[in-house]
Amino acid sequence: MARNTGEGFRRGAVTARTQFQQKNGDWQKRDERTGQFMQRKESPGPFKGVAKEPDGRDTPNA
Repeated sequence: MARNTGEGFRRGAVTARTQFQQKNGDWQKRDERTGQFMQRKESPGPFKGVAKEPDGRDTPNA
C-alpha cells in the first residue's frame, strides 16, 4: 500500500493505476482494470508513485 510521508515523496507504488502525458502536457491517471480516466494534473511533472504507460507489467484486467 502506498503512503505519503509528508516529506515530498511516497513510500510504495500506487497499484492498479497508470499515467500518461496528454498532448497539451498535462498528466492524467487511468484505472488499469477498467480503463476509466481519472484525475488530470495541471501542475508540472507527473504524479508521484504512479507507473507511466506503457509500464510493462501488463496486469490482467480482473
